[in-house]
Amino acid sequence: MTTHHRLLGTGFNWLAGATVIAKIVDFATILIMLLYLSKQQVGIASLVVSIAMVVEALNGLGTGEALIQARSVSRLQLDTLFWYVVGASLLVGSLTLLAAPWIGALYGFAGLGAYFTVVAAKQPLVGAALIPIAMMSRDLQYRRIAIVNVCATLAASFTRLGLGACGAGTWALVAGYSASGLYTLIGAVLARPFRPRLRFQFSAIRPLVRFGFRSAAANVSEQMFKNVDYMLIGLFYGPSQLAIYRVAFDIAMEPAMAVGTLVNRTTLPVIARVALIKRHLAETFLWGLERIAVLVLPLTGGLMFAAYPLTSLLHDHQGISYVAAALPLQILSIAALLRVSLLLLSTVMIGSGRPGMAARLSLAALLLLSMGILVAGFACRAQVGIVAVSAVWLAIYPLLLAWGARYLYRDWNVSGSDLWRHFKVPFIAVGMMIPVLAIGRLLIGGGDPRLLLALDVVVTASVYFILYRQQRKRSGTPR
Repeated sequence: MTTHHRLLGTGFNWLAGATVIAKIVDFATILIMLLYLSKQQVGIASLVVSIAMVVEALNGLGTGEALIQARSVSRLQLDTLFWYVVGASLLVGSLTLLAAPWIGALYGFAGLGAYFTVVAAKQPLVGAALIPIAMMSRDLQYRRIAIVNVCATLAASFTRLGLGACGAGTWALVAGYSASGLYTLIGAVLARPFRPRLRFQFSAIRPLVRFGFRSAAANVSEQMFKNVDYMLIGLFYGPSQLAIYRVAFDIAMEPAMAVGTLVNRTTLPVIARVALIKRHLAETFLWGLERIAVLVLPLTGGLMFAAYPLTSLLHDHQGISYVAAALPLQILSIAALLRVSLLLLSTVMIGSGRPGMAARLSLAALLLLSMGILVAGFACRAQVGIVAVSAVWLAIYPLLLAWGARYLYRDWNVSGSDLWRHFKVPFIAVGMMIPVLAIGRLLIGGGDPRLLLALDVVVTASVYFILYRQQRKRSGTPR
């Protein structure tokens, strides 16, 4: 096994365990929070957090990615970069406060602007954590990164849950999101202590800043792409419909995005190291693509069947179910698989020193999604609107992935047969899973949704076990 294969395996194992633990707790607390909040409160919080994530994409103005891929970094550069990032974060936070009243006026929700005070407060916290986290990624210290991520996510989840149980309403979700910045900073400083010196020489970081601007453009485009649907649904249909959409979106997308984030964080520093050797970069990409297929494809198949029983069991504090989220959930579960596959392409571009190309790809996806949602918003009433928006997510990916396949073949000699070889086994396994679920449902009948959900969980888990055994036999090495 080559060195970059071992690095991928080590990083994936550590980050996988951390991601699974963090996401299970995070997702469970969000579902519990639905019991304490009305759909109106969930919708308003979703809108605030979606805007906050776009703001946070400006963290460090992309210099974190620049630091990871740089061939060498001096102590002077680190010191200068720290003060540059903190200054930029304070500026972004100040602009967020200035924009808050305008955002509130745009959406017409009373008191909306007040929630952005904690969003602004989070920016210098995540800025101060950037250098330690980037250095851990650069040094491939996956164990420490995993511990920081798990602890920060757990602390933020329990903060959110505690505030919700105390009746904080919308503030519980917004404050929980913002508190994660504080917990991440504490964890990063403990895991990778960094004491900046009082010196600043901009010429020392000029190459990192130039790279960072292009990377920041890609990050902002990607976050706009992730959140523009929330913003437009809130504008067109109001917070209650946004809450229904958020439940569907979170169930469909969050597990898949967790896998995508895990794979991308594992592969990015390795791609940056092997980018000069086409074969090694292609192997790293295909390794990541296979992990996405193995971990996301069975989930997609399971959610297609679990959508109605699962959403019928979820309800708000008034006892009204979220079953209206079932059809959007089914559509979005397919889109989730395509989405994380496209995100891996952006990681290849950034890791190989092409952040501008990654930014253009993100911008193209953003424009397609925004135009589709605008058409749906003007053409469809509220009851149909969130289904139409979900269909837009699914419709935009074939063209983008076709372009991506051409890019991989042209620049990295990755052929269509290479792509299919790494998707084939999971695809066949899911194909066998679907008739098993269909027959099981016929035997159970249309009764208790808990029995139907249990069947889906058992069959999906069995597919994961089969794929795990198959991966073990291959020793987890890319082909």
